[in-house]
Amino acid sequence: MTITTELTRSLGIKHPIVQGGMQWVGVAPLAAAVARGGGLGLLTALTQPSPDALREAIRDTRKRLGDSQGKFGVNITLLPSISPPDYAGYARAAMDEGVDIFETAGNNPGPLIKLIQTYQSPGSTAVPKRYIIHKCVTIRHALSGQKMGVDCLSIDGFECAGHPGEEDIGGLVLLARAAKELSIPYIASGGFADGKGLAAAMSLGAAGINMGTRFMCTVESPIHQKIKEKIVASTERDTVHIFRTLRNTARVYKNAVSVEVVKLERRPGGAKFEDLRELVAGARGRKVYETGDVDAGIWSAGISVGLIDDIPTCEELVDRIVREAEETIGRMASCISNPRQSKL
Repeated sequence: MTITTELTRSLGIKHPIVQGGMQWVGVAPLAAAVARGGGLGLLTALTQPSPDALREAIRDTRKRLGDSQGKFGVNITLLPSISPPDYAGYARAAMDEGVDIFETAGNNPGPLIKLIQTYQSPGSTAVPKRYIIHKCVTIRHALSGQKMGVDCLSIDGFECAGHPGEEDIGGLVLLARAAKELSIPYIASGGFADGKGLAAAMSLGAAGINMGTRFMCTVESPIHQKIKEKIVASTERDTVHIFRTLRNTARVYKNAVSVEVVKLERRPGGAKFEDLRELVAGARGRKVYETGDVDAGIWSAGISVGLIDDIPTCEELVDRIVREAEETIGRMASCISNPRQSKL
């Protein structure tokens, strides 16, 4: 038995499960493992130092997939920056390598989405069809993405790791609104880690789920074993929001560094980014994953940490989620009685 949705049909994947794009985590070993397991794996473009490095990561992922029919794509997240990365260069590198599935996120995505929709690689005779999943934290942004012609929307609730926006709307209401407002497929993101979550998302009209934190805690995830074990030991109360006062809210793991950041933001007069820069430096966050030192820097985690209690392979995890979702959907269906039969 399998679960078939608009997402699985459109992408040719076995299961309606997408691995979220994650800085320092969305690399070839993880993306290939998710793809082999029947989900959609994603390489995180900005984890790579350059577009050429992304090309190598794409080739590495294909090599790891071998003869597998698994599918993977590339995540490109647009971030506030004084010196922005070469987003277009990353996109062109991916498309020149034949990637036809993209996840986009961030502010002002229009130019990037247009490039993906219209770019013709050197030597090609036509622009191929490319599938774009655009991540949004509000319905108005989702409607904007729909107008831009994206193929699918990822509706990111307040429960998510990373940037949930500034309106603090949980996934339950966002997904119910999406069902009313959107005319293209959407998937659910933020707080998903098991089959019950997949069944719940589908009951709210979603064509699948996107998981980041849950895939961090798998055998093939590139982060240090001690961090995986810390996730397993954590509860849903072990995350915190930083940058609230800067209106660039991010949900991260609650450790010594993030607690200090919040303390500085709450002091009289608040804090400017310059006051926090050293604490939140990306290089420090990367050390967390490399060394296993939980307090080395800031690292992203969603409240789904409260649902994670093991470190399976990606294939084991995806199979278990689908099996549990099937059982949950079946149990829900059994709650419906036939009115005519009940009168007999």
